[in-house]
Amino acid sequence: MTSRLRELSAKTRELEAQLREGGGPEKASKQHKQGKLTARERVTQLLDADSHFLEIGLFVAYDRYEGQAPGAGVITGIAMIDGRECVVVANDATVKAGSWWPETITKILRAQEVAMRCRIPIIYLVDSAGVNLPYQGGVFPGQYGAARIFYYNSLMRRYLRIPQIAAVMGQCVAGGAYLPALSDVILMVKGTSFMGLAGPNLVKGATGETIDAETLGGAVTHTEVSGVAHYAVENDAECIRKIRDLVSRLPKQLRAVSEQPLANSSKIDGPATDPSALYDMLPSDHRMSYDMHSILNCIVDRDSLDEFQQNLAKEMICADARIDGIQVGVIANQRGLIKGRAGEKPRFGGIIYAESAEKAAYFIDRCSRAGTPILFVQDVSGFMVGPEAEQSGIIRSGARFVEAMATAVSPKIVLTVNHASGAGYYAMAGQGFDPDFILSWPSGRMGVMEGEAAVTAVHGPAMDAAKKAGAQVSQAVSDSATEMRADYEEQLDARYAAARGFVDAIVYPEDTRAALSIALRSALQNPGPHLGAFVLPARMEAATE
Repeated sequence: MTSRLRELSAKTRELEAQLREGGGPEKASKQHKQGKLTARERVTQLLDADSHFLEIGLFVAYDRYEGQAPGAGVITGIAMIDGRECVVVANDATVKAGSWWPETITKILRAQEVAMRCRIPIIYLVDSAGVNLPYQGGVFPGQYGAARIFYYNSLMRRYLRIPQIAAVMGQCVAGGAYLPALSDVILMVKGTSFMGLAGPNLVKGATGETIDAETLGGAVTHTEVSGVAHYAVENDAECIRKIRDLVSRLPKQLRAVSEQPLANSSKIDGPATDPSALYDMLPSDHRMSYDMHSILNCIVDRDSLDEFQQNLAKEMICADARIDGIQVGVIANQRGLIKGRAGEKPRFGGIIYAESAEKAAYFIDRCSRAGTPILFVQDVSGFMVGPEAEQSGIIRSGARFVEAMATAVSPKIVLTVNHASGAGYYAMAGQGFDPDFILSWPSGRMGVMEGEAAVTAVHGPAMDAAKKAGAQVSQAVSDSATEMRADYEEQLDARYAAARGFVDAIVYPEDTRAALSIALRSALQNPGPHLGAFVLPARMEAATE
């Protein structure tokens, strides 16, 4: 029998392959005829050979606009370039000429926040016709509209000192021209790139002047006349090589790899269990139990998992470990029925009790003081309820857990492997608490509760009343319950969450270590507090003009 995780992964891969095609082969061929590479070809050539590209937001908006906005027209993620982690933002001109949908703004802002949070360089590969005018209401105005991109540009340039390199490799018009203008270095490609506040047609309509695009805002104009751009290159391939060269010339990272809490690279061991075994470790029914330790032993380095208070509150695993040699604190939910101490009732795995909340809070505080990154492995159904839980002080202990997690200054990374439900999802570093990265397996299920629980909460009284009366449940109640179950099943799917940016990426079990490694290495470039989207330096001195 095919495992649930394997089946969900196959469906996700199918959708992923479709989205990676962007606007399709015909649009890609058109790019090639113009002497241009596609956005994915550009990103691939920019990457170090055989390195892992952690793509962020691939599934965003895939289920909107009748499928016309794959990837929201922009590729974002973390790439290894000349041996260092860099954020990459690449407009996909095969999707509506790279124009900005509302979700395009969301993806670019998230990419910029990653750069600011991690203090790593950001590369913009610009090829965009500007705002997608039919949807300008979701792009132009608002606190998190397009203007915030330029706000982040400015903060990175003036205060955070994060290198920004912009390569104009196609169109760059109107307000979008401020993105490269607010970067540190601008490259342009001769013959195929244009940068201007207005194109030739708009200029003619506004001023009556007739002028060609190359003279108005081409590479030669901006490198030899206006001085707006800094390098003019012959083609896309040369542009990519120049970007890699510029990255290689950047000053040493704030926190070099050699200064991170890494094990000796020659002694780094792979996991104790082959990650391919993960597909069969999760049960076919998401409600059934399994041993989280087995999952962790496929992710962390061999023999590195060292549990903290192993025999206390066993439903919450807290442990020191290493991933690709990087020291991490792991907080994970154990599933199944947990045997209690002598005289105590068994506990339900995946549920947070007062004792497990206190244990996790203490462990988080310890990691935060040491600057150790924390990996939250989520399979949580919520906090315990009932008179015994309330009398144990679950509200106070839960608040202690949440506060410790929210105020921890070390990096926080989330991996959802199964349930992410209720307030337990919040306590396990839910998105609202600004973890550095949120990853999910295809089996992740994010929602306030499971569908059957929601049906019971809403329709339970009517169903109970019908049962007591010995009557059938009304057709209206039955239909409503069926519709609710279907809605919940759709909305609990990891692809639904990814389409709305609730997770950064859906990763497959065998790729989990590579994704976590690049996320950890990126986050550790910033030795300062990891709070919010970014933290400005204590002393904000204006850059010398």
